Amino acid sequence: MVQAWWFELFLPRIGLARLAARGRSARLHGIARSFHTLAVSLGGLMIKVGQFMSSRLDVLPPEITKELEGLQDEVPAVDFAAIRELAERELGLPLDRAFASVDPVPVAAASLGQAHRARLVDADAAETGFADVVVKVQRPGIDEIVAVDLAALRKVAVWLSRVRVVAEHVDLPGLVEEFADTSSDEIDYLHEARNAERFREAFADDPRVDAPEIAWERTTRRVLTLQDVTAIKINDVDGLRAAGIDPSEVATEFASVMFDQLFTGGFFHADPHPGNIFVTPTDPPVPDGERAWRLTFIDFGMMGEVPDGLRRGLRQLIIAVAARDGKRLVDSIRDVGVLLPSADTAELERAMTALFARFGGMGFAELQQVDPREFRDFATEFGDLVRTMPFQLPENFLLIVRAISLTSGMCSGLDPDFNIWDAVEPYAAGLLRDERGNVVQAFAKEALDVAGIAVRLPRRMDDALTRLENGRVAVENPRLERRVSLLERTARRVISAVLFAGLFIGGAVLRPDEPVLGTILMVTSLAPLLHALFAGAAGRR
Repeated sequence: MVQAWWFELFLPRIGLARLAARGRSARLHGIARSFHTLAVSLGGLMIKVGQFMSSRLDVLPPEITKELEGLQDEVPAVDFAAIRELAERELGLPLDRAFASVDPVPVAAASLGQAHRARLVDADAAETGFADVVVKVQRPGIDEIVAVDLAALRKVAVWLSRVRVVAEHVDLPGLVEEFADTSSDEIDYLHEARNAERFREAFADDPRVDAPEIAWERTTRRVLTLQDVTAIKINDVDGLRAAGIDPSEVATEFASVMFDQLFTGGFFHADPHPGNIFVTPTDPPVPDGERAWRLTFIDFGMMGEVPDGLRRGLRQLIIAVAARDGKRLVDSIRDVGVLLPSADTAELERAMTALFARFGGMGFAELQQVDPREFRDFATEFGDLVRTMPFQLPENFLLIVRAISLTSGMCSGLDPDFNIWDAVEPYAAGLLRDERGNVVQAFAKEALDVAGIAVRLPRRMDDALTRLENGRVAVENPRLERRVSLLERTARRVISAVLFAGLFIGGAVLRPDEPVLGTILMVTSLAPLLHALFAGAAGRR
């Protein structure tokens, strides 16, 4: 955080942007490497943070995502003796009796638990219909580790909530509590087992999707036994091609499945990183021209739900994005609850319209070819506007953003030419068809709105004329006001700089003959110097 403040904020502010840009790649790599080491040493929720960052191929620079890729699979394993002791205590019998065999070498070591391949005894296999299983066992002491991590996050949230620019835009302590609830669910394997069954039921008739079955007789709060569905990892591009599967088709299908979960079903996998999704070839093979594989999801500890009202708002947002409609996008953001009703959206609508006009429809690969100066100019023009907007995050929205971000990053990794707009548009077209099916209701609603405006119009005209007669009409131009404010701040800083120079030089001249007075003047010059250097920060807030 200190490096980011120094190199990205302070140095450019005093005219040393070129100096700050030197060595940025090495600096980012060093930061990512330090965080990698820290996350592995601490484990727990810090691994989750690193996993999320490593999947943001569409946003974060490659120096960071490449360094953090190992966090998906390289979590240190717990000694099997400790795993055995915890599992036997939870199941109430020795592992040799609970299972026909258990592989002491873990198939995966995650941040909160560890998985081992095993085989059910004949009686349990006959009852469940499958014999090969994966046994997930919580890391010993993980409850205490999560409690410490959450205590640290709560403390940081309290500190940051005292910063005005943070407090005005987000309830950070509330977000941490939402994350705490999610984390508590994730370390309760009974909750995960119920989620897995609900997910299987939701996609029971969808040939694109599969999920493992649960062996309930061998499942407790800290031990989860489920069908072994290991196949090709979704980010194993070479493995997919060796199996005759086109990675670009997988990217398109995966995006479609995630959109269905988010915007149709409302019950979605909130942690779709590469370790949690397999591509399973069908057995027996299907006829030529048909899909010869399906997506198999695992790890249902982090799931999210989209309430009906929020889902309707998200559908409208998707339609607005597909239609490149800036006004409709702002309206949908307000309806979803991300933008408070008190916000003045006229300038935001103009910004979104300009964004669509310049960058709309571009995929990840195309955006990489855009001159960085264009992004910088856009950020300069609309950055202050976005920062002053009263945004907030409604319940469950953090998980939605996480799922969409991981999906975008995954698809970009499978297909560098993947265009998220292409994935959105077919879905949005279907939503538009559904919307046109209710055209009568829409027309009736519009008629009521027009009637309401007509009823209120005479009174509003009378109020406007009254204000005009009394000289109480004011014209607002947000952009002009911001530019005038910037000029005023610049003028004040120039005056401070001149005052500093005068006091400092005067003190230096007087000091040999009048040491006390000269020293006082030189010390006093520090106040206008600090104002000249840092006054802009308060204005930007």
